[in-house]
Amino acid sequence: MLGSQIISPPPFSCNLNLHKYAFKKPASSLLVSSSSSFSVSFSSSLPKTSLRCAILGAGFAGLSVAWHLLQNSCKELQLSIDLYDEIGIGGGASGVAGGLLHPYSPKVKLLWRGAECWRETLKLLQVAEDTEYCKFSGAEEEEVFQNSIVRRRGILRPATSSKNLQMMTDNAQNYLVSCEIKSLNKDAAGDLVPGLRAPLNMAFYMPEAISVHSQGYLEALYLACKNVVTDMSARGFARREFNFHKRVIDNLLEFAGEYNAVIVCLGARTAFLPELSGILPLRTCRGVVAHLQLADTIRETYPEHSPSILSDAWVSVQGPRALHVGSTWEWNSTNYYRDVPITEASKALEELLPKASAVYPSIRTWEVAGAVAGLRAMPPLTPQGSLPLLGSVDNILGGNYSCKYWLFAGLGSRGLLYHAWLGKLLAQAVVSCNEEVLPSELTSWKQKLKQ
Repeated sequence: MLGSQIISPPPFSCNLNLHKYAFKKPASSLLVSSSSSFSVSFSSSLPKTSLRCAILGAGFAGLSVAWHLLQNSCKELQLSIDLYDEIGIGGGASGVAGGLLHPYSPKVKLLWRGAECWRETLKLLQVAEDTEYCKFSGAEEEEVFQNSIVRRRGILRPATSSKNLQMMTDNAQNYLVSCEIKSLNKDAAGDLVPGLRAPLNMAFYMPEAISVHSQGYLEALYLACKNVVTDMSARGFARREFNFHKRVIDNLLEFAGEYNAVIVCLGARTAFLPELSGILPLRTCRGVVAHLQLADTIRETYPEHSPSILSDAWVSVQGPRALHVGSTWEWNSTNYYRDVPITEASKALEELLPKASAVYPSIRTWEVAGAVAGLRAMPPLTPQGSLPLLGSVDNILGGNYSCKYWLFAGLGSRGLLYHAWLGKLLAQAVVSCNEEVLPSELTSWKQKLKQ
């Protein structure tokens, strides 16, 4: 394709569906009533015999949609997917995300559709883990763990605001069975993270919560998409294609003649597209994440059993000698590049390290190894919280389009939690040409544009 670079790594085969590092499936018993569930089933009787899709953006949203289109569309559908990103897989904010996965708000309240989002993200993580495990099959066990994209030691949130303490304590009683919340005093919290400070003698521990290496996860999910195409061809499915193109995306109309569906998953870069600029209710926010490491002269490491930490600054454990600390909030930035200049990094460290050391003083002994940044697309606040924007945008673009252009944007700081379930729903909407399969809470933003 003119102006793009096609990247197609050779597929490999692996027949393992479950390996010895797999986690238990989430409990089916949830505290959310069955009336709140949203059923997703992909039709096998669609009149469409072929579908050619362009997915713009190779982060959480784009790869989730790609996987669910490939995995869940009917066997007879000829499906071709072109994935576009100007930087690469995970090259935007998704690839630098802290990766602290749980279904709760900062006040430990279950988020909107938290049960469905948690369950579907666990499934996608398992897909990525199985793919990654196949790469290292036959390797030494230590090498497998060193390259793990998931760390299962839970997440600990010390209470730091007396104003919200009672609300947090009450909220913590209503948790998912598959992601428990335990209220701990400072001694119990200190047992989990030696040296931890709990200013109000209270911390909330989520033992099933997960720390994800976001970039590694996205690369593994991309490879899983490649592999499933090969597998489906061997099993007699109709023709399936999946290719990645490294290409600058200047506007949406350049894709008008080539594809049946164009799915915009560009995160904050969506706001810079000429067709959508100034129209979508999104705010951009650049966040810097500091990478810390222990000097070779220090023998004591971050304890293997200890969880990651959520506070005014989060601490995501990447290994016994590596931590990520984030994130800053620079509103209305237009800088979506990952590189961080020295002046910006210094300013970020002046903000982040005091916040992190307030609950984990030992972080002062760690050295700065570098810093990266991402530009998030923050959605507006609704009665259900800050929810992503989904739906068809044919009317916004004008022209005689029907089920042609779709939007998946505004994941904000919860992209890892929301991307799997919402990607599954949007894939169904695209295949069925039916926006009504999407929850109305995610498409209501379009009604407000008409007002």
